[in-house]
Amino acid sequence: MRPPLVVIVGRPNVGKSTLFNRLIGNREAIVHDQSGVTRDRNYGDVEWNSKYFRLIDTGGYVPASKDQFETAIREQVEIAIAESDSILFIVDVKDGVTVMDKEIAKMLRNSNKDYLLIVNKVDSAKYENDVNEFYSLGLGDVYDISAMGGRKVGDLLDIITSKFVQNLDEIDPDTRLKIALVGRPNVGKSSLTNALLGVDRSIVTNIPGTTRDSIDSVLKYYGEEVILIDTAGLRRKSKINETVEFFSSVRTLKAIAESDVSIIMIDATIGLENQDQRIIEEAVRRRRGIIIAVNKWDLIEKDNKTTKEFEDKIKEDIASMDYIPIMFVSALTKQRIYKIVDMSKQIQAERIKKIPTSLLNDVLLPEIEKTPPPASPTGKEIKIKYITQVGEHYPIFLVFANFPKYIPDHYRRFLEKLIRRHFGFIGVPMTVSFKEK
Repeated sequence: MRPPLVVIVGRPNVGKSTLFNRLIGNREAIVHDQSGVTRDRNYGDVEWNSKYFRLIDTGGYVPASKDQFETAIREQVEIAIAESDSILFIVDVKDGVTVMDKEIAKMLRNSNKDYLLIVNKVDSAKYENDVNEFYSLGLGDVYDISAMGGRKVGDLLDIITSKFVQNLDEIDPDTRLKIALVGRPNVGKSSLTNALLGVDRSIVTNIPGTTRDSIDSVLKYYGEEVILIDTAGLRRKSKINETVEFFSSVRTLKAIAESDVSIIMIDATIGLENQDQRIIEEAVRRRRGIIIAVNKWDLIEKDNKTTKEFEDKIKEDIASMDYIPIMFVSALTKQRIYKIVDMSKQIQAERIKKIPTSLLNDVLLPEIEKTPPPASPTGKEIKIKYITQVGEHYPIFLVFANFPKYIPDHYRRFLEKLIRRHFGFIGVPMTVSFKEK
């Protein structure tokens, strides 16, 4: 079961980003800040009293002209309403009710979504009487806070999470393989989804996805159900590129987070671009299984280009992530699309594979003795005592040593390659962590 998605909306300068930073950075709430998920840190996971939710800040995308600016705000709110489970509508007590506040309120009243009207910048009790003005928006209860000072933010979190399920890990998980198809627009995600759903002409019913607007599909593949999370067709034509780009990224992030294996699709006629690499890095950060699918390969083969030439170029670009398998497919001709599901199943098996501690140490310690970590800056010899694997959803290897803090990153990479050479883990990001014995 996925955590609820909560989106912050409102005019610029009402304190959306301040509240976002407060919620994901409050020491009293255990928080996993997804650092680096986007350049502006607008996506985070929050835990409050054993309840979890994902939080998105819609701030920071303001085009130059006034007309574009107002259109951008409307588009952000429209897409936020479509994407979210719950909406935090932020207004500014010092500005009072504005025309844009009224427009957003009207959209929320017609949305059939859960929302909270939050009056920000109520830094002390002297501003509380001014809060009453916002009841005129017709959104029900009004909650006053100070995002900057933290006033009543704990009470707000209690209200936000009051309907959320406690301890998501205790809920019986959906064990079906979940495959996300992600990538830049027009790389063929929809075409591949449709081609896969027609593989054995035994499509099961569509099931509701994470939002009302998107539908995850269930593929019956040789008697086994596989969920396809399709992010295709989600970008709509707009002059406000900043808004569209932002929510396109949000949908991609959601798809990766909810998947077991992410298929990063690349257009063979264009090659690997910076945006593709950012998507790959996000899947690695999320520790999802990964496949790079080079689509439209039927067009390239006509130019007599070889898969090895193309694959070598991709591996050169992704460097340390060379454990990611690369497949050459054509959604149009259905070339090798069967193998994508087979490879996804194999990678998921690798993600949950456990190597016995005795086998790990019998195989790895002799090689570590031949190539030990460099001495510490103080000249002390660093000795690795033993290695064990932990983690339920992806491989984590704990390496116990006498001076773990002095082991450099390049030796961590050496150990990861050593583990992969002996035990596989194709397409699976792993964590190698050093602990003191």
